[in-house]
Amino acid sequence: MNVAVVGGGISGLAIAHGLRSRGTAAVLLETSARLGGAVGTHARAGYLVEQGPNSFLDREPATRALAAALNLEGRIRAADPSAKRRYIYTRGRLRSVPASPPAFLASDILPLGARLRVAGELFSGRAPEGTDESLAAFGRRHLGRAATRVLLDAVQTGIYAGDVEQLSVEATFPLLVKLEREHRSLILGALRAQKAQRKALPAGDAPKLTGALSTFDGGLQVLIDALAASLGGAAHVGARVEGLTRVDGGWKLAVEEHGRRAELTASHVVLAVPAFVAARLLRPLDDALAEQVARIDYAPIAVVHLGFDAGAVPAPDGFGFLVPFEEQRRLLGAIHASTTFPFRVEGGRVLYTCMVGGARQPELVQRDEAALAALALEELQALTGVTARPTFTEVFRWQQGIPQYNVGHLARMAGIDAALQRWPGLHLAGNAYKGIGLNDCIRNAARLADALADEDTVRK
Repeated sequence: MNVAVVGGGISGLAIAHGLRSRGTAAVLLETSARLGGAVGTHARAGYLVEQGPNSFLDREPATRALAAALNLEGRIRAADPSAKRRYIYTRGRLRSVPASPPAFLASDILPLGARLRVAGELFSGRAPEGTDESLAAFGRRHLGRAATRVLLDAVQTGIYAGDVEQLSVEATFPLLVKLEREHRSLILGALRAQKAQRKALPAGDAPKLTGALSTFDGGLQVLIDALAASLGGAAHVGARVEGLTRVDGGWKLAVEEHGRRAELTASHVVLAVPAFVAARLLRPLDDALAEQVARIDYAPIAVVHLGFDAGAVPAPDGFGFLVPFEEQRRLLGAIHASTTFPFRVEGGRVLYTCMVGGARQPELVQRDEAALAALALEELQALTGVTARPTFTEVFRWQQGIPQYNVGHLARMAGIDAALQRWPGLHLAGNAYKGIGLNDCIRNAARLADALADEDTVRK
Protein backbone atom coordinates (compact mmCIF):
# COMPACT_ATOMS: atom_id res chain seq x y z
CA MET A 1 0.00 0.00 0.00
CA ASN A 2 1.09 3.57 -0.63
CA VAL A 3 -0.80 6.64 0.54
CA ALA A 4 -0.79 10.17 -0.85
CA VAL A 5 -1.63 12.74 1.81
CA VAL A 6 -2.71 16.05 0.29
CA GLY A 7 -2.23 18.96 2.69
CA GLY A 8 0.59 19.73 5.09
CA GLY A 9 -1.31 21.13 8.07
CA ILE A 10 -1.30 19.40 11.44
CA SER A 11 -3.76 16.71 10.25
CA GLY A 12 -1.81 15.82 7.12
CA LEU A 13 1.50 15.83 8.95
CA ALA A 14 0.21 13.62 11.75
CA ILE A 15 -1.37 11.16 9.30
CA ALA A 16 1.77 10.87 7.17
CA HIS A 17 3.92 10.48 10.29
CA GLY A 18 1.60 7.84 11.73
CA LEU A 19 1.64 5.83 8.51
CA ARG A 20 5.38 5.96 7.99
CA SER A 21 6.12 5.16 11.64
CA ARG A 22 4.21 1.90 11.15
CA GLY A 23 5.95 1.02 7.91
CA THR A 24 3.29 2.13 5.42
CA ALA A 25 4.61 4.12 2.47
CA ALA A 26 3.25 7.66 2.43
CA VAL A 27 4.04 10.90 0.64
CA LEU A 28 2.78 14.32 1.69
CA LEU A 29 1.98 17.07 -0.84
CA GLU A 30 1.63 20.68 0.32
CA THR A 31 0.81 23.54 -2.03
CA SER A 32 2.46 26.34 -0.07
CA ALA A 33 6.15 26.85 0.67
CA ARG A 34 5.85 25.80 4.32
CA LEU A 35 4.35 23.04 6.39
CA GLY A 36 1.97 23.53 9.30
CA GLY A 37 -1.02 25.26 7.74
CA ALA A 38 -2.59 27.61 10.28
CA VAL A 39 -0.20 26.40 12.99
CA GLY A 40 2.97 28.47 13.14
CA THR A 41 5.15 30.32 15.64
CA HIS A 42 7.26 33.39 14.86
CA ALA A 43 10.06 34.97 16.88
CA ARG A 44 9.81 38.74 16.45
CA ALA A 45 11.69 41.48 18.35
CA GLY A 46 11.72 39.64 21.66
CA TYR A 47 8.24 38.13 21.30
CA LEU A 48 7.16 34.60 20.41
CA VAL A 49 3.81 34.86 18.61
CA GLU A 50 1.43 32.28 17.20
CA GLN A 51 -0.20 32.87 13.83
CA GLY A 52 -3.17 30.61 14.55
CA PRO A 53 -3.87 28.14 17.38
CA ASN A 54 -2.35 29.31 20.65
CA SER A 55 -2.15 26.17 22.80
CA PHE A 56 -3.79 22.84 23.62
CA LEU A 57 -5.24 21.14 26.68
CA ASP A 58 -3.02 18.30 27.86
CA ARG A 59 -5.86 15.82 28.12
CA GLU A 60 -5.68 13.96 24.79
CA PRO A 61 -3.75 10.65 24.83
CA ALA A 62 -3.11 10.82 21.07
CA THR A 63 -1.39 14.21 21.42
CA ARG A 64 0.79 12.93 24.25
CA ALA A 65 1.59 9.79 22.27
CA LEU A 66 2.61 11.90 19.26
CA ALA A 67 4.80 14.11 21.44
CA ALA A 68 6.43 11.01 22.94
CA ALA A 69 7.07 9.47 19.51
CA LEU A 70 8.79 12.70 18.45
CA ASN A 71 10.77 12.99 21.73
CA LEU A 72 8.95 16.21 22.62
CA GLU A 73 7.38 15.35 25.97
CA GLY A 74 10.18 17.12 27.80
CA ARG A 75 9.46 20.29 25.83
CA ILE A 76 5.79 20.59 26.84
CA ARG A 77 5.18 23.68 28.95
CA ALA A 78 2.07 24.15 31.07
CA ALA A 79 0.48 27.57 31.42
CA ASP A 80 1.33 29.66 34.46
CA PRO A 81 -1.02 28.83 37.38
CA SER A 82 -2.43 32.36 37.27
CA ALA A 83 -3.84 31.60 33.81
CA LYS A 84 -6.60 29.54 35.41
CA ARG A 85 -8.44 32.81 36.06
CA ARG A 86 -10.56 33.94 33.11
CA TYR A 87 -12.74 36.95 32.42
CA ILE A 88 -15.82 37.89 30.43
CA TYR A 89 -16.57 41.46 29.40
CA THR A 90 -20.22 41.88 30.31
CA ARG A 91 -22.45 44.75 31.40
CA GLY A 92 -19.70 47.26 30.71
CA ARG A 93 -16.69 45.73 32.45
CA LEU A 94 -14.49 42.66 32.86
CA ARG A 95 -15.87 40.16 35.35
CA SER A 96 -14.10 37.07 36.67
CA VAL A 97 -15.54 33.71 35.68
CA PRO A 98 -16.29 31.81 38.91
CA ALA A 99 -14.48 28.50 39.37
CA SER A 100 -17.15 26.59 41.33
CA PRO A 101 -20.95 26.45 41.72
CA PRO A 102 -20.89 28.23 45.13
CA ALA A 103 -18.61 30.92 43.70
CA PHE A 104 -20.97 31.28 40.74
CA LEU A 105 -23.98 31.91 42.96
CA ALA A 106 -22.01 34.53 44.92
CA SER A 107 -20.50 36.22 41.85
CA ASP A 108 -21.62 39.14 39.71
CA ILE A 109 -20.99 37.39 36.38
CA LEU A 110 -24.77 37.46 35.84
CA PRO A 111 -27.57 39.37 37.56
CA LEU A 112 -29.07 37.56 40.55
CA GLY A 113 -32.19 36.44 38.70
CA ALA A 114 -30.12 34.95 35.90
CA ARG A 115 -27.92 33.10 38.41
CA LEU A 116 -31.00 31.64 40.09
CA ARG A 117 -32.31 30.58 36.68
CA VAL A 118 -29.07 28.67 36.09
CA ALA A 119 -29.55 26.93 39.45
CA GLY A 120 -32.99 25.92 38.18
CA GLU A 121 -31.25 23.84 35.49
CA LEU A 122 -31.67 20.92 37.88
CA PHE A 123 -35.28 20.74 36.66
CA SER A 124 -34.53 20.92 32.92
CA GLY A 125 -36.06 18.46 30.47
CA ARG A 126 -34.62 16.60 27.51
CA ALA A 127 -34.95 17.67 23.90
CA PRO A 128 -37.01 15.41 21.60
CA GLU A 129 -35.00 12.58 20.05
CA GLY A 130 -33.47 13.36 16.69
CA THR A 131 -33.44 17.13 17.20
CA ASP A 132 -30.44 18.99 15.77
CA GLU A 133 -30.70 21.92 18.12
CA SER A 134 -28.79 25.18 17.97
CA LEU A 135 -26.43 25.96 20.83
CA ALA A 136 -28.62 28.95 21.73
CA ALA A 137 -31.83 26.92 21.88
CA PHE A 138 -30.13 24.28 24.01
CA GLY A 139 -28.74 26.94 26.32
CA ARG A 140 -32.04 28.73 26.76
CA ARG A 141 -33.74 25.46 27.78
CA HIS A 142 -31.10 24.56 30.33
CA LEU A 143 -29.53 27.82 31.50
CA GLY A 144 -31.92 30.59 30.57
CA ARG A 145 -31.64 33.49 28.16
CA ALA A 146 -29.14 35.64 30.05
CA ALA A 147 -26.64 32.84 30.69
CA THR A 148 -26.90 31.79 27.06
CA ARG A 149 -26.24 35.32 25.78
CA VAL A 150 -23.32 35.86 28.14
CA LEU A 151 -21.69 32.62 29.27
CA LEU A 152 -22.47 30.18 26.49
CA ASP A 153 -21.87 32.75 23.77
CA ALA A 154 -18.52 33.68 25.31
CA VAL A 155 -17.42 30.04 25.49
CA GLN A 156 -18.23 29.33 21.85
CA THR A 157 -16.62 32.62 20.78
CA GLY A 158 -13.32 31.46 22.24
CA ILE A 159 -13.47 28.26 20.17
CA TYR A 160 -15.52 28.87 17.03
CA ALA A 161 -15.93 32.66 16.78
CA GLY A 162 -19.37 31.67 15.56
CA ASP A 163 -23.04 32.53 15.93
CA VAL A 164 -24.62 30.87 18.95
CA GLU A 165 -27.96 30.86 17.10
CA GLN A 166 -26.49 28.90 14.18
CA LEU A 167 -24.01 26.45 15.73
CA SER A 168 -25.22 22.90 16.29
CA VAL A 169 -24.91 21.98 19.97
CA GLU A 170 -24.35 18.28 19.23
CA ALA A 171 -21.65 19.01 16.65
CA THR A 172 -19.84 21.63 18.76
CA PHE A 173 -20.36 20.47 22.35
CA PRO A 174 -21.35 16.78 22.15
CA LEU A 175 -20.60 16.25 25.84
CA LEU A 176 -23.45 18.58 26.78
CA VAL A 177 -25.89 16.57 24.68
CA LYS A 178 -24.55 13.33 26.17
CA LEU A 179 -25.08 14.65 29.69
CA GLU A 180 -28.64 15.66 28.81
CA ARG A 181 -29.49 12.29 27.28
CA GLU A 182 -28.03 10.28 30.16
CA HIS A 183 -28.92 12.47 33.14
CA ARG A 184 -31.52 15.02 31.90
CA SER A 185 -29.88 17.80 33.93
CA LEU A 186 -26.40 19.06 33.01
CA ILE A 187 -25.65 19.84 36.65
CA LEU A 188 -26.67 16.36 37.83
CA GLY A 189 -24.73 14.79 34.99
CA ALA A 190 -21.59 16.78 35.75
CA LEU A 191 -21.75 15.89 39.46
CA ARG A 192 -22.21 12.20 38.70
CA ALA A 193 -19.41 12.26 36.14
CA GLN A 194 -17.03 13.84 38.68
CA LYS A 195 -17.93 11.19 41.24
CA ALA A 196 -17.32 8.39 38.73
CA GLN A 197 -14.04 9.96 37.69
CA ARG A 198 -12.79 10.04 41.26
CA LYS A 199 -13.54 6.33 41.63
CA ALA A 200 -11.94 5.33 38.32
CA LEU A 201 -8.41 3.96 38.52
CA PRO A 202 -6.00 5.14 35.81
CA ALA A 203 -4.57 2.47 33.50
CA GLY A 204 -0.98 1.58 34.34
CA ASP A 205 0.33 2.30 30.85
CA ALA A 206 -1.79 5.40 30.18
CA PRO A 207 0.01 8.68 29.45
CA LYS A 208 0.22 11.00 32.44
CA LEU A 209 -2.09 13.75 31.24
CA THR A 210 -2.16 16.90 33.32
CA GLY A 211 -5.24 18.50 31.80
CA ALA A 212 -3.37 21.81 31.85
CA LEU A 213 -3.39 24.38 29.10
CA SER A 214 -0.07 23.72 27.38
CA THR A 215 2.26 24.44 24.50
CA PHE A 216 5.91 23.68 23.69
CA ASP A 217 8.92 25.67 24.85
CA GLY A 218 9.33 27.18 21.39
CA GLY A 219 5.62 27.43 20.61
CA LEU A 220 3.50 25.08 18.53
CA GLN A 221 6.05 25.35 15.72
CA VAL A 222 8.14 22.85 17.70
CA LEU A 223 5.57 20.15 16.91
CA ILE A 224 5.41 21.12 13.24
CA ASP A 225 9.19 21.10 12.87
CA ALA A 226 9.48 17.70 14.53
CA LEU A 227 6.81 16.19 12.27
CA ALA A 228 8.47 17.68 9.19
CA ALA A 229 11.85 16.30 10.25
CA SER A 230 10.34 12.84 10.78
CA LEU A 231 8.99 12.85 7.21
CA GLY A 232 12.17 14.13 5.57
CA GLY A 233 12.02 13.87 1.80
CA ALA A 234 8.54 12.33 1.91
CA ALA A 235 7.12 15.81 2.55
CA HIS A 236 6.92 17.98 -0.58
CA VAL A 237 6.25 21.72 -0.40
CA GLY A 238 5.29 23.73 -3.46
CA ALA A 239 3.43 20.66 -4.72
CA ARG A 240 -0.08 21.51 -5.91
CA VAL A 241 -2.52 18.68 -6.65
CA GLU A 242 -4.45 19.68 -9.78
CA GLY A 243 -6.79 16.71 -10.06
CA LEU A 244 -7.77 13.21 -8.93
CA THR A 245 -8.70 10.25 -11.10
CA ARG A 246 -9.88 6.81 -10.03
CA VAL A 247 -7.81 4.02 -11.65
CA ASP A 248 -7.60 0.27 -11.21
CA GLY A 249 -6.26 -0.46 -7.77
CA GLY A 250 -6.18 3.09 -6.58
CA TRP A 251 -5.82 6.71 -7.60
CA LYS A 252 -3.88 8.92 -9.97
CA LEU A 253 -3.00 12.47 -8.91
CA ALA A 254 -2.00 15.23 -11.30
CA VAL A 255 0.64 17.28 -9.48
CA GLU A 256 2.48 20.48 -10.30
CA GLU A 257 5.64 20.78 -8.19
CA HIS A 258 7.85 23.84 -8.59
CA GLY A 259 6.61 24.38 -12.13
CA ARG A 260 6.97 20.74 -13.21
CA ARG A 261 3.95 18.58 -13.95
CA ALA A 262 3.87 14.94 -12.96
CA GLU A 263 1.47 12.09 -12.20
CA LEU A 264 1.50 10.14 -8.96
CA THR A 265 -0.33 6.91 -8.28
CA ALA A 266 -1.46 5.79 -4.84
CA SER A 267 -3.69 3.10 -3.41
CA HIS A 268 -5.21 5.61 -0.96
CA VAL A 269 -5.59 9.39 -1.04
CA VAL A 270 -6.20 11.50 2.05
CA LEU A 271 -7.46 15.04 1.41
CA ALA A 272 -6.23 16.80 4.55
CA VAL A 273 -7.02 20.25 3.19
CA PRO A 274 -9.70 22.85 4.02
CA ALA A 275 -13.21 21.87 2.92
CA PHE A 276 -13.33 24.47 0.14
CA VAL A 277 -10.08 23.06 -1.33
CA ALA A 278 -11.34 19.49 -1.02
CA ALA A 279 -14.57 20.48 -2.78
CA ARG A 280 -12.59 21.84 -5.74
CA LEU A 281 -10.68 18.57 -6.09
CA LEU A 282 -13.80 16.46 -5.66
CA ARG A 283 -16.08 18.33 -8.08
CA PRO A 284 -14.89 16.69 -11.34
CA LEU A 285 -15.13 13.32 -9.62
CA ASP A 286 -18.41 13.54 -7.69
CA ASP A 287 -20.38 16.78 -7.90
CA ALA A 288 -22.89 15.77 -5.21
CA LEU A 289 -20.15 14.93 -2.72
CA ALA A 290 -18.28 18.14 -3.57
CA GLU A 291 -21.43 20.18 -2.98
CA GLN A 292 -21.90 18.74 0.51
CA VAL A 293 -18.29 19.45 1.41
CA ALA A 294 -18.47 22.97 -0.03
CA ARG A 295 -21.43 23.81 2.23
CA ILE A 296 -19.22 23.75 5.33
CA ASP A 297 -18.92 27.43 6.24
CA TYR A 298 -15.85 29.19 7.60
CA ALA A 299 -15.60 32.27 9.82
CA PRO A 300 -12.87 34.79 8.99
CA ILE A 301 -10.54 35.65 11.84
CA ALA A 302 -7.70 38.09 12.43
CA VAL A 303 -5.09 37.45 15.12
CA VAL A 304 -3.61 40.75 16.30
CA HIS A 305 -0.59 40.74 18.61
CA LEU A 306 0.13 43.91 20.59
CA GLY A 307 3.39 44.08 22.56
CA PHE A 308 4.29 46.64 25.23
CA ASP A 309 7.66 47.44 26.75
CA ALA A 310 8.35 46.43 30.34
CA GLY A 311 6.68 48.86 32.73
CA ALA A 312 4.52 50.49 30.08
CA VAL A 313 1.39 48.62 31.21
CA PRO A 314 0.64 46.44 34.23
CA ALA A 315 0.96 42.72 33.60
CA PRO A 316 -2.63 41.54 33.01
CA ASP A 317 -4.10 38.93 35.32
CA GLY A 318 -5.30 35.53 34.16
CA PHE A 319 -5.55 33.80 30.79
CA GLY A 320 -7.53 36.55 29.11
CA PHE A 321 -11.09 37.60 28.39
CA LEU A 322 -13.94 36.98 25.95
CA VAL A 323 -16.63 39.36 24.77
CA PRO A 324 -20.21 38.16 24.13
CA PHE A 325 -21.81 39.48 20.97
CA GLU A 326 -24.53 41.32 22.87
CA GLU A 327 -21.88 43.82 24.06
CA GLN A 328 -21.54 45.00 20.44
CA ARG A 329 -17.77 45.37 20.66
CA ARG A 330 -15.33 44.87 17.79
CA LEU A 331 -13.08 42.53 19.76
CA LEU A 332 -13.96 38.86 20.23
CA GLY A 333 -11.53 38.61 23.10
CA ALA A 334 -7.86 38.64 24.00
CA ILE A 335 -5.31 36.20 25.41
CA HIS A 336 -2.87 37.50 28.00
CA ALA A 337 -0.07 35.67 26.20
CA SER A 338 2.79 36.95 28.37
CA THR A 339 0.94 36.02 31.57
CA THR A 340 -0.15 32.60 30.32
CA PHE A 341 3.25 31.60 28.94
CA PRO A 342 5.85 34.03 30.34
CA PHE A 343 8.64 32.53 28.21
CA ARG A 344 7.00 34.06 25.14
CA VAL A 345 8.35 37.51 25.95
CA GLU A 346 11.73 38.92 26.94
CA GLY A 347 12.51 41.25 29.79
CA GLY A 348 9.14 41.69 31.46
CA ARG A 349 7.31 42.81 28.34
CA VAL A 350 3.56 42.40 28.00
CA LEU A 351 1.90 40.68 25.04
CA TYR A 352 -1.82 40.70 24.25
CA THR A 353 -3.14 38.40 21.51
CA CYS A 354 -6.43 39.85 20.26
CA MET A 355 -9.07 38.18 18.06
CA VAL A 356 -11.17 40.14 15.57
CA GLY A 357 -13.90 39.14 13.11
CA GLY A 358 -15.73 35.85 13.37
CA ALA A 359 -19.02 34.74 11.86
CA ARG A 360 -20.94 37.83 13.04
CA GLN A 361 -18.43 40.55 12.12
CA PRO A 362 -16.66 39.13 9.05
CA GLU A 363 -16.25 42.55 7.44
CA LEU A 364 -13.68 43.59 10.05
CA VAL A 365 -11.16 41.07 8.74
CA GLN A 366 -11.19 42.82 5.36
CA ARG A 367 -9.33 45.78 6.86
CA ASP A 368 -5.61 46.08 6.23
CA GLU A 369 -3.09 45.14 8.91
CA ALA A 370 -2.51 48.69 10.15
CA ALA A 371 -6.25 49.26 10.55
CA LEU A 372 -6.68 45.96 12.39
CA ALA A 373 -3.87 46.83 14.80
CA ALA A 374 -5.43 50.24 15.44
CA LEU A 375 -8.86 48.67 15.99
CA ALA A 376 -7.49 46.12 18.44
CA LEU A 377 -5.70 48.82 20.42
CA GLU A 378 -8.80 51.01 20.57
CA GLU A 379 -10.88 48.11 21.86
CA LEU A 380 -8.21 47.05 24.34
CA GLN A 381 -8.08 50.58 25.71
CA ALA A 382 -11.87 50.72 26.05
CA LEU A 383 -12.25 47.28 27.64
CA THR A 384 -9.17 47.05 29.88
CA GLY A 385 -8.03 50.63 30.42
CA VAL A 386 -4.66 50.15 28.71
CA THR A 387 -3.32 53.64 27.92
CA ALA A 388 0.17 52.99 26.52
CA ARG A 389 0.87 52.49 22.86
CA PRO A 390 2.40 49.20 21.75
CA THR A 391 5.96 49.09 20.48
CA PHE A 392 5.28 45.81 18.66
CA THR A 393 2.39 44.71 16.43
CA GLU A 394 1.93 41.61 14.31
CA VAL A 395 -1.25 40.71 12.41
CA PHE A 396 -2.28 37.42 10.83
CA ARG A 397 -5.48 37.30 8.79
CA TRP A 398 -7.42 34.17 7.84
CA GLN A 399 -10.22 34.95 5.40
CA GLN A 400 -11.52 31.39 5.77
CA GLY A 401 -10.33 30.73 9.27
CA ILE A 402 -12.53 28.60 11.53
CA PRO A 403 -14.97 25.93 10.28
CA GLN A 404 -18.51 26.48 11.48
CA TYR A 405 -20.37 23.38 12.66
CA ASN A 406 -23.79 24.91 12.15
CA VAL A 407 -27.15 23.18 12.51
CA GLY A 408 -27.22 20.40 9.92
CA HIS A 409 -23.51 19.65 10.20
CA LEU A 410 -23.95 16.13 11.56
CA ALA A 411 -26.46 15.22 8.85
CA ARG A 412 -24.08 16.66 6.27
CA MET A 413 -21.23 14.56 7.70
CA ALA A 414 -23.39 11.44 7.52
CA GLY A 415 -24.04 12.22 3.87
CA ILE A 416 -20.35 12.82 3.20
CA ASP A 417 -19.35 9.58 4.91
CA ALA A 418 -21.96 7.67 2.90
CA ALA A 419 -20.80 9.26 -0.37
CA LEU A 420 -17.19 8.34 0.34
CA GLN A 421 -18.19 4.70 0.36
CA ARG A 422 -18.60 5.02 -3.41
CA TRP A 423 -14.89 5.87 -3.67
CA PRO A 424 -12.72 3.22 -1.98
CA GLY A 425 -9.38 4.55 -0.89
CA LEU A 426 -10.50 8.20 -0.69
CA HIS A 427 -10.53 9.90 2.72
CA LEU A 428 -11.19 13.36 4.14
CA ALA A 429 -9.33 14.73 7.14
CA GLY A 430 -8.86 18.03 8.91
CA ASN A 431 -10.72 20.37 11.22
CA ALA A 432 -13.71 20.94 8.93
CA TYR A 433 -15.39 17.65 9.79
CA LYS A 434 -15.18 16.03 13.22
CA GLY A 435 -13.45 18.43 15.60
CA ILE A 436 -11.68 21.77 15.07
CA GLY A 437 -9.10 21.74 17.88
CA LEU A 438 -5.47 20.65 17.75
CA ASN A 439 -6.27 17.63 19.92
CA ASP A 440 -9.21 16.71 17.67
CA CYS A 441 -7.04 16.85 14.55
CA ILE A 442 -4.30 14.71 16.10
CA ARG A 443 -6.76 12.15 17.50
CA ASN A 444 -8.61 11.79 14.20
CA ALA A 445 -5.32 11.64 12.29
CA ALA A 446 -4.07 8.83 14.53
CA ARG A 447 -7.29 6.85 14.02
CA LEU A 448 -7.10 7.13 10.24
CA ALA A 449 -3.38 6.35 10.14
CA ASP A 450 -3.92 3.29 12.35
CA ALA A 451 -6.82 2.05 10.21
CA LEU A 452 -4.82 2.36 6.99
CA ALA A 453 -1.68 0.84 8.53
CA ASP A 454 -3.75 -2.08 9.87
CA GLU A 455 -5.15 -2.66 6.39
CA ASP A 456 -1.64 -2.56 4.99
CA THR A 457 -0.48 -5.13 7.56
CA VAL A 458 -3.31 -7.49 6.62
CA ARG A 459 -2.41 -7.18 2.93
CA LYS A 460 1.22 -7.98 3.64
